[in-house]
Parts: sequence; structure tokens; C-alpha cells
Amino acid sequence: MRVVHPGRRVAACAVCIAMLSPASSALAAAHHPHIDRSGKPQSGVASYYGVHAAGKKTASGKKLAPNKLTAASRTLPLGTKAKVTNAETGQSVGVTVTDRGPYAKQRILDVSPKAAQHLGMKDDGVAKVKVQPLQEPPASEPAGSDKKR
Repeated sequence: MRVVHPGRRVAACAVCIAMLSPASSALAAAHHPHIDRSGKPQSGVASYYGVHAAGKKTASGKKLAPNKLTAASRTLPLGTKAKVTNAETGQSVGVTVTDRGPYAKQRILDVSPKAAQHLGMKDDGVAKVKVQPLQEPPASEPAGSDKKR
């Protein structure tokens, strides 16, 4: 089966398509071993998504808000809180993973414009970063869940 994304076609299985629901993060972790719950830091290049994406629905089901401290990761569970540090400047910011991406293979994280500003990377658009997961949602609970307790 093929899912059409703006500008490209991506192969996807039926389970992957079912996982587009915010209530399916446990299924995603079981189906895709690349979801990393190790808590180990990651290093690589981050970019930030432009304001043109504002208001679009993220993988967590929430709308993308450029003024929030959020990020997109291919490997961290949705709902993970992480500290992102610019390796060159030492500037850091806390973010919540609310989306999947980045889609450029050489990048490990997309951050919101507000997070990019805190990291001092808005002018360059990219930066070498260290991502330290701080808190993950429980594996049995849907990531991005807005349940009141």
C-alpha cells in the first residue's frame, strides 16, 4: 500500500497507517523497533520547521504551534520530554516530542521556531545538537494523551 504525502509517495503497511491515531503509540513501539525508549542521549543535526506548518495536525493529534517548545523525532516516543543542547553554543531548551520527522535522513530532530530561537539556530536553520530524553510517557498509555487525572 502507498500513502501519498505532499510531494512524494511513501510505502506504508496497514499497521503503520493505523498508528496515525494518537491512541496507538504502544502499538507503534511494538510494531516498529526503531522507537527508542533507552533514555540514551542522541547527537546529530537538528533543523526547525517553518511557520507555514502552523496549525497542521501532528502525529500526537495536537495542532502545530510555532510558539510552543515542541519537536519532531523519528525515534523518541510521542510525549517524551527532552533537553536539546546546541553543541556549538551550549544553549539548551526543553521540548516535548509531538510529531514524527524530520524527513531529511541526515537530521535527528525538527524543533519549533520558538525552540530554534532558544537554541540560537534560527539564522542558520540547522545546528549540531545533543538530545537527552528526560521523561517518557508510560508505554501502556497513549502518547500525547490529554486525559485529565
